[in-house]
Amino acid sequence: MKLEKQQIVPVGMAIVLSVIGGFFWIGPVSEPVKAGSLRHRPGDPDRGIVSMKVLVHHQLKRILAVVAAAVVMSTAAIAQPAPTDTSRIVQIKPMTTDVEVLYGDPDKAGDPFVIRIRELAGGIIPPHRHDTDEHLTVVQGTLYFAVGDRFDRAQLREMKTGSYAFIPKGSIMFGYTPDAAIVQVHGIGPFKIHWRSGGSWQHDLKTLDSPDAPRLFKFKRGDRVVTPRGAGRIRQGYDSGEVVGYEIDGDDGSLFIAEECEISDPKGAPSVAKCFSRGTGSSGLARKHKHGVHLK
Repeated sequence: MKLEKQQIVPVGMAIVLSVIGGFFWIGPVSEPVKAGSLRHRPGDPDRGIVSMKVLVHHQLKRILAVVAAAVVMSTAAIAQPAPTDTSRIVQIKPMTTDVEVLYGDPDKAGDPFVIRIRELAGGIIPPHRHDTDEHLTVVQGTLYFAVGDRFDRAQLREMKTGSYAFIPKGSIMFGYTPDAAIVQVHGIGPFKIHWRSGGSWQHDLKTLDSPDAPRLFKFKRGDRVVTPRGAGRIRQGYDSGEVVGYEIDGDDGSLFIAEECEISDPKGAPSVAKCFSRGTGSSGLARKHKHGVHLK
């Protein structure tokens, strides 16, 4: 994706309310594992999570209004299509935007595409699905990923650098990146994202730039906050319908994602809201990751 685009979410991926007539593959590149059929949220403020950030990017033009980050935006940038008739090599390097288009046009029907998505540390990738088959490869870092109908820590599978996953169209997926990661996705366009919102689906991520932001978000851009990862200032916010998260510029120069439930005002009491990622036996998810407990 080096014709840059925009990003909600560290992250990038999806739970499966129902895996439509397919199967789910996940494992190292050299040794894929068939998981079987399963049922089952630096730079300018426009970039965005899912982790919560990854997912907005995939929406490209459709969610471009919310592009800043995928879940956790003001002016959005469009990812431009990449040439399909010129040979080239695109090396792995630090991403300064949330999404890069390496090949083709993700928004064009019937057009093959390859994109890279930057997932921030702490990124929650909320339950979502796509209308096309998705081929996902972790090219840097580690992603915890699963297919299922709700965010469930017990379902998450560790995908280290080089791991590959195939997700049939219509499958619902979700994920988490305790530390920064880059995932590469390829498939046939159009690549659109549908976020699960309770019993319905929403096609755009709400951000701090949305007209109804005051009703959806507890914090505003620029607010100083305290999180389990340290103190910092809110850069962007994302609401997938089930997960509310923020992209935060840490005082130590880091850029990370935090759920609204784990953020507090420096002068106020800690948040007592229930974290989405801690909903199904996933209490202390970030802390467990940090201490080397692999979710399998």
